Amino acid sequence: MQTEPARSLVGQEYEVEVGPVAHGGHCVARTESGQVLFVRHTLPGERVVARVTEGEEGARFLRADAVRVLTASKDRVEAPCPFAGPGRCGGCDWQHAAPGAQRRLKAAVVAEQLARLAGLTPEEAGWDGTVAPAPGDKVAKGEVPAWRTRVQYAIDAEGRAGLRRHRSHEVEVIDHCMIAAPGVSELGVEARQWPQMASVEAIAATGSNDRQVILTPRPGGRLPIVELDRPVSVQRIGERDHAVHRVHGRPFVRERAIDRTWRVGDGGFWQVHPKAADLLVEAVMQGLMPRKGDMALDLYCGVGLFAGALGERVGERGAVLGIESSRRAVEDAQHNLQDLELVRIERGKVEQVLPRTGITEVDLIVLDPPRAGAGHATVRHLATLGARRIAYVACDPAALARDLAWFAEEGYHPTTLRAFDLFPFTHHVECVAILAPKKQAA
Repeated sequence: MQTEPARSLVGQEYEVEVGPVAHGGHCVARTESGQVLFVRHTLPGERVVARVTEGEEGARFLRADAVRVLTASKDRVEAPCPFAGPGRCGGCDWQHAAPGAQRRLKAAVVAEQLARLAGLTPEEAGWDGTVAPAPGDKVAKGEVPAWRTRVQYAIDAEGRAGLRRHRSHEVEVIDHCMIAAPGVSELGVEARQWPQMASVEAIAATGSNDRQVILTPRPGGRLPIVELDRPVSVQRIGERDHAVHRVHGRPFVRERAIDRTWRVGDGGFWQVHPKAADLLVEAVMQGLMPRKGDMALDLYCGVGLFAGALGERVGERGAVLGIESSRRAVEDAQHNLQDLELVRIERGKVEQVLPRTGITEVDLIVLDPPRAGAGHATVRHLATLGARRIAYVACDPAALARDLAWFAEEGYHPTTLRAFDLFPFTHHVECVAILAPKKQAA
């Protein structure tokens, strides 16, 4: 006997009281029947009309947008970006919240994830409960810091540049992204046509004049003639092997942080906020307190940022091993750190390379894993190495909390935790947790 498919509720509207913020840029509400709504474009305490964007009868939860605000929060502001709002650009989650309120919302999310997934209060995590802005980002209502040094534009069927709508492949065509750094905006990507392209990534390096545009064509698409407003390296992502082929200019940009120059090629990972690299290195080094002669690991090391900072501090009697899976990032890290003879970079997945090294003991560990976190097996292995301090850099509070719970099972507990608002107007938050063996953390 066949059962009828559940009825879609997309487009259904509910008048609801909005509850607490949740991880992901939305708040929690309930329909009169008790069904959970994850509602975007609203704030805790508001009364709104929420229109369902995803979900069906009987689903565990529905997704929705607040399309009318009946009772507004005191933290609500008019979104400064003309492309923000229900059904529009999905890049900024909190355009409608005052800057201070955005940081309080992020702090509430971090606290909730720590409590639910790690069983930790802020005090137990060594955290003061605040999310700190990056230097220069503390702005008044109505002001928007232009911080994003790397922007990946989606290209619509007509060759126009824009950004994806929330949880959609549809492109919101824009003429200016307010959070894009000046070096990105000056390239004029939004003002020109990009025929046959699927995406265009614009990169403006911090501390140098390097600019880069990386083009990804649609299947069978050909590289257009590119004439931008200033000299720029233009590259194309290959259709089959995803290799980056240089068209003209350098195949990398030069970033500046911690008084060093860092080569970053192929559009590789680098923090998108211009103050982030220095700020995170400072937080990590203050927490680890490296000593001369220390043996240290930098896991998921990218182009070597933390490995370089450690290498300068452990001295000639120390040693640093970095592990990174990206071939190009490893090449860049080896280039960037060639003056530090006791820093070694190996390529591969952390969970595969680390056991092969034969390392059984280290003094310090830095790990900056991808959004999914390090995972139970890696945490368990790291705990056997006897490090006196571990620095965990996290771009996702849920992954951080899960891994902290696993570290606790292995006897490591946080001594301090700091949270930074390195992605203003979005729901993202960066955390640095310092862990120590329980006897030291107590």
